[in-house]
Amino acid sequence: MFSLAPLIFRNVLRNRRRSALTLASTAISLALLAFVVALYQGFFLAGPQTPSEASRLITRHKVSLAQSLPSSYGDKISRVPGVAACSTLSWFGGVYIERKNFFAQFAVDPDTIFEVHKDWIIPTDQLAAFKKSRTACLAGQKLVDKFKWKIGDRINITGEIYPVNLEMTLVGIYQHPPQGECVLFQREYLRELFSKSSASRDTVGSYVLLAKDPEEVPRIAKAVDAMFGDSSYPTLTESEQEFGRSFLAFLGNIKLFLAAICAAVTFTILLVSANTVAMAVRERTREMAILRTLGYSPGEILQLVLGEAVVISIIGGLIGISGAFLMTKLASGGGFPIPFEWPTAAVTLVAAAVIGLLSSLVPAILASRKNVVESLRFAG
Repeated sequence: MFSLAPLIFRNVLRNRRRSALTLASTAISLALLAFVVALYQGFFLAGPQTPSEASRLITRHKVSLAQSLPSSYGDKISRVPGVAACSTLSWFGGVYIERKNFFAQFAVDPDTIFEVHKDWIIPTDQLAAFKKSRTACLAGQKLVDKFKWKIGDRINITGEIYPVNLEMTLVGIYQHPPQGECVLFQREYLRELFSKSSASRDTVGSYVLLAKDPEEVPRIAKAVDAMFGDSSYPTLTESEQEFGRSFLAFLGNIKLFLAAICAAVTFTILLVSANTVAMAVRERTREMAILRTLGYSPGEILQLVLGEAVVISIIGGLIGISGAFLMTKLASGGGFPIPFEWPTAAVTLVAAAVIGLLSSLVPAILASRKNVVESLRFAG
């Protein structure tokens, strides 16, 4: 095979227009394949990004994310052995100016939220200002950059889930790139906006827990859920990563969806590559017959055809990997970064090589077995 390398690369460059078109279609398809593989890795295989994330748990209503929990659960959860800190997190879901300006807004406990989110960085004076004023709010750096906000700006959000509007002042900017598209405001401020008879006044969306030791996370989850198992508001406690994956359930069977995309992309590349190889082999029928008369064996003809297809596929795979890397960078955000690591690149390159091999196998076998005399008489 290696002795045939110069001839293989020469054949790849012979019809440059066809090779370029084949490379383009292969690269685009493999970029999509690599992106889907990266999505799967990010959704189901990625580990914790920080030590704080590895120790964090989320307690929510067992039935649905849309149902709230009593605010009295906080003290009880804090007393569970192994829990270092406990805070609240309630989704507000309002509109800033217009609907296209979508970002997360959470009502939080200002005294404890940065105890459970130790990977959120904020200057001490800004955190103190947030704790001091009921109408104060914090924003992630990404949102500040997007809307050109600055400390002291007024941020008004119209409620949709709740029939109240928020009128807040930005007093601080926290740093955490993966979750930098959030606005945090005081839960007590939201509570005061509700009427005294409102059922939402003394409820929270979920609780955020920080375990003293990451190894204690499974035990703490079981202990918390057992505590409220027989209550009117049963809980489901899971790691932060598992909680993030629970949102995917709203979209259906994501694993099956991603697998279907991978299968469709792979089948499409196979068809394109097989058609291209078949055309190239047919055009070079007499040339291959001449190579046979010069002493090339059927096995070497087979290697020539297979090698040309595999080289084009691998080059397309390398270009596709670069494109997928850029796609993951552009798509990352909203609290869920999409990793692009070496296993994704390796899987894509292996897939490219296998696709090149399979798509050219039948034309290569036929070319190697053709009768030399009949091939010399071939007129196209």
